Amino acid sequence: MERTNWPLIAALWFAGLTAAGQFAKIGVIFDLMRPVWPGAGVWLGLVVSVVGFVGIVFGTSAGIAVARIGPRRMLLSALIAGAALSLIESLMPPLPVMIGLRVLEGMSHLAIVVAAPVLIAATARPGDQPAAMTLWSTFFGIAFAITAFLGRPLVTAHGPQALFVTHAVLMAFAALLLWTMIPAGRTAPPNAIARAGLIEAHRRIYASPRIAAPALGFVFYTLMFVAFLTLLPDLIAPEWRYLTATVMPLVSIVISLAFGVPLTRARGAVLTVQVGLGAAAFAIAAFVMSGGQGILALIAVMAISGALGLVQGGSFAAISELNADGAARAEAAGAIAQLGNVGTTLGTPILLRMTDLWGLPAVLWFGVPLCLGGILTHAWLSRRRTRCA
Repeated sequence: MERTNWPLIAALWFAGLTAAGQFAKIGVIFDLMRPVWPGAGVWLGLVVSVVGFVGIVFGTSAGIAVARIGPRRMLLSALIAGAALSLIESLMPPLPVMIGLRVLEGMSHLAIVVAAPVLIAATARPGDQPAAMTLWSTFFGIAFAITAFLGRPLVTAHGPQALFVTHAVLMAFAALLLWTMIPAGRTAPPNAIARAGLIEAHRRIYASPRIAAPALGFVFYTLMFVAFLTLLPDLIAPEWRYLTATVMPLVSIVISLAFGVPLTRARGAVLTVQVGLGAAAFAIAAFVMSGGQGILALIAVMAISGALGLVQGGSFAAISELNADGAARAEAAGAIAQLGNVGTTLGTPILLRMTDLWGLPAVLWFGVPLCLGGILTHAWLSRRRTRCA
């Protein structure tokens, strides 16, 4: 490869934004959706969460599918399907129908977030892969920020249908853009894992110290980040709450790009993840020691977010760093999608219950063991890779 195709990487990142929009278009305006289905109660929550449940069940299967049929075909099909589904959803059908559409949308989302990083890694030179994969890792946070900034005013003015139609148009545009930019080529023959049966494929993926490593480290991050983003603003002094909720995801992205990329280039993705987890453990301890009061609490919360940004970017960069084969990268991305959804689904309710029982110290008891678990898991997998080599 002569040079990195940054315009194509930017287009793939844009496709990632539209995939994250499949969550954000409802999550950000959830309170505004209640009048659409009055009396829905807890069933309304399924409109958001069912997409994540699809990822838990089928995440690795999506990686296997990408390895078998090729990332280009999978990505374009998923974007077209996502656009069509969002357009149908804009009709605001009865709630059971909407939940069914969201299940299908979950499959579209999975295909995009598995296929796109495989294509990014194949498009970037080895020296540019840390930057390209770290850029990819920002798609979720930026999509939520954009939807909050532009989507809520759009819904307030024109109703939720307008946001769904806008999202459909953006997904269709991403499909058209990538159809013109990604060269059509033969699908690489699947490796041994892709040829195996589904159960055997799962077993071999998670037994591999290279394919499974990004996901096995990433799950510790996802257990913490969404839980902290959701609950820490309520544990800090009232005068800092709005600033904390607004700035936390942005700090994570900035630190990931500004410090994570050079650290990954210099010392590797796995060490970047371990450094981020270690720094997060110290920041969590500082936050609890502050009692959630004063400027120290605000600094500690931002440090937690920034440290976890290193974990976020490093985990995605590890996909290409540890796996040279395109099929293995697809399977690694599928495992990240699967375990990432496990973490985002379980982390918040666990921390919420712990803080209800034990208050602020629960943040320490929740976060520090997860940080240490991630560090030790990567150390163990690194030793396994050394023995295999």
